[in-house]
Amino acid sequence: MNRPEVRNALSDELISALETALEVVERDPSMRVLVLAGRGPAFCAGGDLAKMEKAAKMTRARSRREASRFAKLLYRMHAYPKPIVARVHGPAFAGGMGLVAASDLVVAADAAEFALPETRIGLVPAMISPYLARAMGAAQARRYMLTGERLSAPEAKRIGFVHECVPAGELDAAIDALCARLAQGGPEALARTKRLLLRVENAPLDAALAAETAAALAEARAGAEAREGIRAFLEKRKPSWQ
Repeated sequence: MNRPEVRNALSDELISALETALEVVERDPSMRVLVLAGRGPAFCAGGDLAKMEKAAKMTRARSRREASRFAKLLYRMHAYPKPIVARVHGPAFAGGMGLVAASDLVVAADAAEFALPETRIGLVPAMISPYLARAMGAAQARRYMLTGERLSAPEAKRIGFVHECVPAGELDAAIDALCARLAQGGPEALARTKRLLLRVENAPLDAALAAETAAALAEARAGAEAREGIRAFLEKRKPSWQ
């Protein structure tokens, strides 16, 4: 994200740029992981308040269409076939925290902060709420959505919202190491695993789900990627992913 002068606030143009980046990376098989980062002192300050002031004067139907763009972006990230890693070097507030929640993995500098200040200005953290509840649990989401209080990166790691918390000088090395680990997995295996997680995270634990997960493994085992991976393991070499 490259709007440092406004702390990467989410404008229509920035949302469009993120949509384009997702499309480009998805189509390029050489790009295995998407890293979401922000230029300047902040990761993302959330919605553009100047835009929101104008939105308050829109018809309700138009306002809903405007909000739907960000909602669709978040869902696209959540259902994206490739891993998304959030590189959080500075403040991630409101919608910026939603972008983090919609990512698969989060690496944060130890001085980074998160907050959901929407209720303090009469708004609601609406589109980001499903992702926050999944990423940090409903109880913690309730606390930070209702109070607007700030969440430090170390505390975010403790409650499971952040996966790794490192000194700022070590952030890029931690991102590189994580991406290297992700790239060891088969591209289709990673996509299948992400689809499986989407399916099972809120599904009832019943016989139908057991059968569905067995079918998912059987389908993966029948694929060329699994054959190559197993053969490479037995031959003690790195797999050659297509």
